[in-house]
Amino acid sequence: MELDLSGRVVVVTGAARGIGRVIAETFVRERSVVVGIDLSADGLGWLDEARTAAGLRGASMACDVTDGAWTRRLVTDVVERFGRVDVLVNNAGVLADGTVEQLSDDDWDRTFDVNVGGVFKMCRAVIPAMKAQRSGRIINAASFAAIVPSVGSASYAASKSAVVQLTRTLAGEVGPWGITANAYAPGMIPTAINGFAEMPAAAQDRLLNTLSLRRWGDAQEVADVVCFLASDAARYVTGTLLDVSGGKLATQFPQRAYELADSAADAAVAAEQGPQA
Repeated sequence: MELDLSGRVVVVTGAARGIGRVIAETFVRERSVVVGIDLSADGLGWLDEARTAAGLRGASMACDVTDGAWTRRLVTDVVERFGRVDVLVNNAGVLADGTVEQLSDDDWDRTFDVNVGGVFKMCRAVIPAMKAQRSGRIINAASFAAIVPSVGSASYAASKSAVVQLTRTLAGEVGPWGITANAYAPGMIPTAINGFAEMPAAAQDRLLNTLSLRRWGDAQEVADVVCFLASDAARYVTGTLLDVSGGKLATQFPQRAYELADSAADAAVAAEQGPQA
């Protein structure tokens, strides 16, 4: 099955780095018209080079997604330049660590302004264009923290839970125009924000032991899911949260399966070797 995203006009926020960059790169490889968004366009030079090398249209634009007027101007610009908006990927997000007792008002407010307010304002900006064309895909970044939060992640988990409910509500509102709205929940994907890959070995092992697929995820695996949700293959999928976490906490102690597998492998080796003299 080919996703066939060629020519689709795709807007990706937070596209300068991390998972957002990989998502934008993947849409370029799918030959979409990619509009990469970040606070500054300075970090999007790679996108200009990739588009030029591929002979594709697209743009790199600066936008603060917390600014409602700016998001509206941006979408107007995209529609004027490319005629439509087929896909919106709300990837931009921030993380504030700290217990409820420790969190400052500014940390709490900033997390909700970007993670929830930014998603809301970008969605609101693209809806008129998508209604006019009677089609569209809105894809919002949630997090596994929206399913099971971690101690010290109150603002982040609460904001991502809000994104899930916003997405579900939106799916109901825009359905009559053939528009779908879905969220995706990355789990154990090392990024500059979470620093998983830089943790001490013991800390990494403790986190990996929570995964049914006992390895770190890759940003490309998230991008592949996003492309699926953007495609016609997902035309009957809306209002859902797609978990991309390697089966994190799918069972209570997933590491037990690896212990059993190791024991079985040891037993097989011992049987092959036979009794020792």
